[in-house]
Amino acid sequence: MSIVALQKLESGATAAQAWELFDSLPAVRAEEIRGRWRGRELPTGHPMDGILQASGWYGKQFDDAESVHPLLFSIGGDPDSVFAVDPRRVPVGLADKVPASVVAKGRGLLGVLRLGLRTRRHRARLRNLEHRGVVTAAMVYDHLPIIDVFRRVDDTTLLGVMDRRGMPEPDFFVLTRESA
Repeated sequence: MSIVALQKLESGATAAQAWELFDSLPAVRAEEIRGRWRGRELPTGHPMDGILQASGWYGKQFDDAESVHPLLFSIGGDPDSVFAVDPRRVPVGLADKVPASVVAKGRGLLGVLRLGLRTRRHRARLRNLEHRGVVTAAMVYDHLPIIDVFRRVDDTTLLGVMDRRGMPEPDFFVLTRESA
Protein backbone atom coordinates (compact mmCIF):
# COMPACT_ATOMS: atom_id res chain seq x y z
CA MET A 1 0.00 0.00 0.00
CA SER A 2 2.76 2.46 0.91
CA ILE A 3 4.61 1.94 -2.37
CA VAL A 4 1.41 2.73 -4.30
CA ALA A 5 0.96 5.93 -2.28
CA LEU A 6 4.56 6.90 -3.00
CA GLN A 7 4.20 6.22 -6.72
CA LYS A 8 1.16 8.51 -6.85
CA LEU A 9 3.22 11.34 -5.32
CA GLU A 10 6.25 10.89 -7.57
CA SER A 11 4.65 12.71 -10.49
CA GLY A 12 4.38 15.76 -8.24
CA ALA A 13 3.03 16.49 -4.79
CA THR A 14 2.75 19.21 -2.24
CA ALA A 15 4.96 19.24 0.82
CA ALA A 16 1.82 18.57 2.90
CA GLN A 17 1.10 15.41 0.88
CA ALA A 18 4.70 14.25 1.24
CA TRP A 19 4.58 14.86 5.00
CA GLU A 20 1.31 12.95 5.23
CA LEU A 21 2.90 9.92 3.58
CA PHE A 22 6.13 10.27 5.57
CA ASP A 23 4.23 10.43 8.87
CA SER A 24 2.17 7.35 7.95
CA LEU A 25 5.25 5.21 7.30
CA PRO A 26 6.92 3.00 9.90
CA ALA A 27 10.33 3.69 11.34
CA VAL A 28 13.42 1.98 10.01
CA ARG A 29 16.41 1.19 12.21
CA ALA A 30 19.87 2.42 11.27
CA GLU A 31 21.24 -1.11 11.30
CA GLU A 32 18.63 -2.18 8.71
CA ILE A 33 19.73 0.12 5.92
CA ARG A 34 23.28 -1.02 5.25
CA GLY A 35 24.36 -1.08 1.61
CA ARG A 36 24.19 1.11 -1.45
CA TRP A 37 20.97 2.93 -2.25
CA ARG A 38 19.99 4.58 -5.53
CA GLY A 39 18.33 7.96 -5.04
CA ARG A 40 15.68 9.96 -6.80
CA GLU A 41 13.84 13.13 -5.96
CA LEU A 42 10.27 13.46 -4.79
CA PRO A 43 9.10 16.74 -6.33
CA THR A 44 7.10 18.89 -3.93
CA GLY A 45 7.66 22.40 -5.29
CA HIS A 46 10.76 22.79 -3.12
CA PRO A 47 13.43 25.18 -4.47
CA MET A 48 15.81 22.19 -4.73
CA ASP A 49 13.46 20.15 -6.96
CA GLY A 50 15.46 18.89 -9.92
CA ILE A 51 18.86 19.90 -8.52
CA LEU A 52 19.97 16.44 -7.40
CA GLN A 53 19.03 14.80 -10.68
CA ALA A 54 20.61 17.60 -12.70
CA SER A 55 23.85 17.32 -10.72
CA GLY A 56 24.43 13.62 -11.37
CA TRP A 57 23.47 12.50 -7.85
CA TYR A 58 23.36 8.72 -7.65
CA GLY A 59 22.44 8.01 -4.02
CA LYS A 60 23.99 7.03 -0.66
CA GLN A 61 26.04 4.21 0.80
CA PHE A 62 25.70 3.02 4.39
CA ASP A 63 28.64 0.73 5.28
CA ASP A 64 27.99 0.77 9.04
CA ALA A 65 26.81 3.23 11.69
CA GLU A 66 30.09 5.17 11.64
CA SER A 67 30.85 4.83 7.93
CA VAL A 68 28.50 6.53 5.49
CA HIS A 69 29.06 8.08 2.08
CA PRO A 70 26.25 10.67 2.08
CA LEU A 71 26.69 11.72 -1.53
CA LEU A 72 27.32 9.32 -4.38
CA PHE A 73 27.51 10.62 -7.93
CA SER A 74 27.90 8.88 -11.27
CA ILE A 75 28.89 9.78 -14.78
CA GLY A 76 25.82 9.46 -17.00
CA GLY A 77 23.92 7.42 -14.39
CA ASP A 78 26.24 4.44 -14.95
CA PRO A 79 26.42 2.27 -11.79
CA ASP A 80 30.00 1.34 -12.71
CA SER A 81 31.10 4.98 -12.53
CA VAL A 82 29.76 5.71 -9.03
CA PHE A 83 32.05 7.68 -6.73
CA ALA A 84 31.69 9.26 -3.29
CA VAL A 85 31.86 13.05 -3.05
CA ASP A 86 33.01 15.08 -0.06
CA PRO A 87 29.95 17.26 0.75
CA ARG A 88 32.24 20.10 1.83
CA ARG A 89 33.40 20.41 -1.78
CA VAL A 90 29.87 20.89 -3.10
CA PRO A 91 28.12 24.28 -2.70
CA VAL A 92 25.20 22.76 -0.76
CA GLY A 93 24.24 26.17 0.61
CA LEU A 94 23.54 27.36 -2.92
CA ALA A 95 21.59 24.28 -4.01
CA ASP A 96 18.20 25.88 -3.51
CA LYS A 97 19.28 29.14 -5.17
CA VAL A 98 20.67 27.89 -8.50
CA PRO A 99 18.23 26.74 -11.21
CA ALA A 100 18.38 23.06 -12.16
CA SER A 101 19.03 24.07 -15.79
CA VAL A 102 22.28 25.78 -14.74
CA VAL A 103 23.30 22.78 -12.65
CA ALA A 104 22.57 20.44 -15.57
CA LYS A 105 24.93 22.44 -17.81
CA GLY A 106 27.72 21.92 -15.29
CA ARG A 107 27.01 18.20 -15.05
CA GLY A 108 29.05 17.60 -18.19
CA LEU A 109 32.11 18.66 -16.20
CA LEU A 110 31.53 15.97 -13.57
CA GLY A 111 34.06 13.62 -15.17
CA VAL A 112 36.74 16.33 -15.00
CA LEU A 113 35.71 17.58 -11.56
CA ARG A 114 35.56 14.07 -10.12
CA LEU A 115 39.21 14.13 -9.05
CA GLY A 116 38.66 17.26 -6.97
CA LEU A 117 35.29 16.24 -5.53
CA ARG A 118 35.74 12.57 -4.72
CA THR A 119 36.67 11.12 -1.38
CA ARG A 120 37.38 7.68 -0.04
CA ARG A 121 36.66 8.86 3.51
CA HIS A 122 33.21 8.50 4.98
CA ARG A 123 31.58 11.87 5.65
CA ALA A 124 28.48 10.99 7.69
CA ARG A 125 27.15 8.68 10.42
CA LEU A 126 23.90 6.81 11.04
CA ARG A 127 21.89 7.21 14.22
CA ASN A 128 18.43 6.32 15.43
CA LEU A 129 16.88 9.71 16.27
CA GLU A 130 13.47 10.93 17.25
CA HIS A 131 11.92 12.95 14.45
CA ARG A 132 8.26 14.02 14.36
CA GLY A 133 7.60 11.76 17.36
CA VAL A 134 9.13 8.58 15.87
CA VAL A 135 12.55 7.08 16.55
CA THR A 136 13.93 6.20 13.12
CA ALA A 137 17.19 6.05 11.17
CA ALA A 138 18.88 9.35 10.40
CA MET A 139 22.09 10.24 8.63
CA VAL A 140 24.11 13.02 10.24
CA TYR A 141 26.64 14.81 8.05
CA ASP A 142 30.05 15.22 9.68
CA HIS A 143 30.78 18.79 8.56
CA LEU A 144 27.48 20.29 7.43
CA PRO A 145 24.32 21.24 9.36
CA ILE A 146 22.27 18.56 7.59
CA ILE A 147 20.38 15.54 8.87
CA ASP A 148 18.61 13.14 6.49
CA VAL A 149 15.78 11.24 8.18
CA PHE A 150 14.33 8.00 6.78
CA ARG A 151 11.08 6.04 6.95
CA ARG A 152 10.42 2.59 5.49
CA VAL A 153 8.15 2.37 2.44
CA ASP A 154 8.90 -1.34 1.95
CA ASP A 155 11.89 -3.69 2.30
CA THR A 156 13.78 -2.02 -0.55
CA THR A 157 12.47 1.56 -0.49
CA LEU A 158 12.94 4.46 1.91
CA LEU A 159 11.37 7.90 1.94
CA GLY A 160 13.89 10.47 3.10
CA VAL A 161 13.73 14.07 4.13
CA MET A 162 16.75 16.38 4.12
CA ASP A 163 16.65 18.79 7.04
CA ARG A 164 19.25 21.54 6.55
CA ARG A 165 19.72 24.36 9.03
CA GLY A 166 18.49 27.61 7.49
CA MET A 167 16.28 25.89 4.89
CA PRO A 168 12.65 26.73 5.78
CA GLU A 169 11.21 23.49 4.38
CA PRO A 170 12.94 20.13 4.04
CA ASP A 171 13.53 18.42 0.72
CA PHE A 172 12.05 14.94 0.10
CA PHE A 173 13.78 12.09 -1.74
CA VAL A 174 13.44 8.34 -2.29
CA LEU A 175 16.12 5.66 -1.89
CA THR A 176 15.92 2.20 -3.43
CA ARG A 177 18.27 -0.51 -2.21
CA GLU A 178 20.55 -1.93 -4.86
CA SER A 179 20.66 -5.72 -5.06
CA ALA A 180 23.70 -7.30 -3.49
